[in-house]
Amino acid sequence: MSVSQAEKANRFQSLHQAPGAFVIPNPWDVGSARVLAGLGFQALATSSAAAANVVGRKDHALTREEALSHGKGIVDATDVPVSADLGNGFGDRPEVVAETVRRAADAGLVGCTIEDATGNPSQPLYEFELAVERIAAGAEAARALPFPFMLTARAHNLLFADPSLDETIRRLQAFEKAGADVLFAPGLPDLESVRTVCASISKPFNFMAGIKGKSFSVAELAAAGVKRISLATSLYRAAMTGFLTAIREVQATGTFNFLDDCVSSPELTKLMQI
Repeated sequence: MSVSQAEKANRFQSLHQAPGAFVIPNPWDVGSARVLAGLGFQALATSSAAAANVVGRKDHALTREEALSHGKGIVDATDVPVSADLGNGFGDRPEVVAETVRRAADAGLVGCTIEDATGNPSQPLYEFELAVERIAAGAEAARALPFPFMLTARAHNLLFADPSLDETIRRLQAFEKAGADVLFAPGLPDLESVRTVCASISKPFNFMAGIKGKSFSVAELAAAGVKRISLATSLYRAAMTGFLTAIREVQATGTFNFLDDCVSSPELTKLMQI
């Protein structure tokens, strides 16, 4: 592609500084990335769950090398900036998170998200101090890069038992002080809580659309103070919904009425610019 990583990074940073909110959709492969770029989206983000599902695995079942290879494929597919969902950074220790950030930059990415979820059901969240240290290490690694790498810190308290908005805000504020460029808390239940979170921080906030009953319009989120809106696995699940609807019609009735609503192959290749 013709656009340098530094240029993509500056463009990505500018999106977070511009007025209003922007949508950063989540492709699951090279084809979907090219379609989204062809539709005019200005940045893309990988989804850890979608990346794993397309190779028949559960979320967080990819190795760091596999996740970064997937991310590089998306990077190389288009000229738009790409951020990656890198789970907990593929290790508990802060130095592992720092290395993951460096490796992400080596893969051509201009940002990534690191979450405070451990992947351990008996202790789903990192203890507060360690969670902050991990983000601080990632931020230090990002600042050492020769371009603005946007580190997003995710607080996952609301996705587990005994969710506490106060604890989510405490973690987001600590992540901000530790150097995160963007803050993220999946699972916010309503617009009032979105407004409360956005008012409690000074860095851009990423809202995750994709939870039924807890996804709101771009206009509503922008009015609440959201800067960036990601879609997680939503687009992948929408594509698979269409796939299942079509094949179930074939199984149940032996008909192919789904073809009436299908996009054509030439339309797809035009969007992909191939």
